[in-house]
Amino acid sequence: MPRENFRFSHRLRVRWAESDMQGVVFNGHYMTYCDVAITEYWRELCAGDAAWLSAIFERMFVVRALLEYHLPARFDDELDVCARVGRIGSSSMTVLFEIYRGDEHLVSGENIYVYAEDGASVRIPERLRAALRDFERVAPL
Repeated sequence: MPRENFRFSHRLRVRWAESDMQGVVFNGHYMTYCDVAITEYWRELCAGDAAWLSAIFERMFVVRALLEYHLPARFDDELDVCARVGRIGSSSMTVLFEIYRGDEHLVSGENIYVYAEDGASVRIPERLRAALRDFERVAPL
């Protein structure tokens, strides 16, 4: 997906502890980078409403995670982790991720989240759907 299709990105710097002795990022850390980005995505979507942010986190669960590696990140690189909702269903949504170092596309990812209460999936509330439509500036999800 072209980078310009992502309205949201979060910049972070690769820390020493995230890389091996050759300075290459351990593969599992890319999932952490995506998790940091989606946290910041939700924070921006909630526009500072801490109660709403907490309500989203209490009900949103990852049920599938996928990463495709194109190029490695290295110690001290500044990375832009892009995130966007790619699909929203009744009780689940697909979030797409891409990680860049400058113009270099390093990683593509996809997480499927289920909205649930008391261990059972429930319909994603209209307030959240509307906020996602407005945030992503897309047709009804």
